Amino acid sequence: MKRLIISVLLLCCANPAFCWGFYAHRMINFYAVFLLPPEMLHYYKSHIHYLAEHATDPDKRRYAVNGEAPKHYIDIDLYGNYPFEELPRNYEAAKLKFSEDTLLARGTVPWHVVRMYHRLKQAFKEQNSELILKYSAEIGHYISDAHVPLHTSHNHNGQYTKQHGIHGLWESNIPELLAQEHFSFFVGKAQYISPEDFIWDRVLESAQASDSVLRFEKELSQSFNSALRYNFEIRNGRNVRQYAANYVRAYDRVLNGMVERRMRMAIFSVASFWFTAWVDAGQPDLGLLIDKKASKPQIDSLQKVWRQEVQEDCE
Repeated sequence: MKRLIISVLLLCCANPAFCWGFYAHRMINFYAVFLLPPEMLHYYKSHIHYLAEHATDPDKRRYAVNGEAPKHYIDIDLYGNYPFEELPRNYEAAKLKFSEDTLLARGTVPWHVVRMYHRLKQAFKEQNSELILKYSAEIGHYISDAHVPLHTSHNHNGQYTKQHGIHGLWESNIPELLAQEHFSFFVGKAQYISPEDFIWDRVLESAQASDSVLRFEKELSQSFNSALRYNFEIRNGRNVRQYAANYVRAYDRVLNGMVERRMRMAIFSVASFWFTAWVDAGQPDLGLLIDKKASKPQIDSLQKVWRQEVQEDCE
């Protein structure tokens, strides 16, 4: 069953990778479904392919829509030292202290996750199936991004330490190569959480790990035959340079399974946000929504909602 699930996800991933990589984002949303309680599981499982496929929507518009990019990261290391207490966790307080321009320049992912949680909760209250699915898929993306250590560092792609490409190595190459072999993504059950506290805890975990992500790759590169670090592969019809499989495996070993642990936590986090939004909305009966499908006019309406949200987020 595990191999079948992963094979299906791989077939859906013939797109260029950003953030976790399309493959990992889809896996995280997919497996999060199985952590839900029975009252939610039937509905979410009936839409599991939608949730997996649309996990990548925020990345598809990241470089095309003004205001989208900051929602994927936070350069929290620019706010002092861990645990970055001088940065208010409340967005309005942080804006007053640092200015909104500064917050947008350094990223807003934890605040945007909380914003998305409220949207999902409202969609549950209204029993709007189309918006429930849209917000569930997309909050999964932003939550997952917050679990990536380099999404909490201004040196997000090793550009300041001559490690260009480390971003993709950590979040795309390792999952794509090793998930089928030994990663395990069945991780307990969703829990009721405090959304704001929970997402900031995940961001701080990522921030703590970011130095190790960079340091271990630097040390590995110095001990690895440089001629064996890369090879060329055909991707999307182009011959592109990739990290060699042996180097990817070696990096995963020195990280001692960090990527798998962060993916497992991301799966748990996504499911817990879905569950909490549903509980806080009064636990509506999702069985009434299972057979509802989005029509063309409804899809067009959702696009209008999304455009309005983008405008509001940028104000």
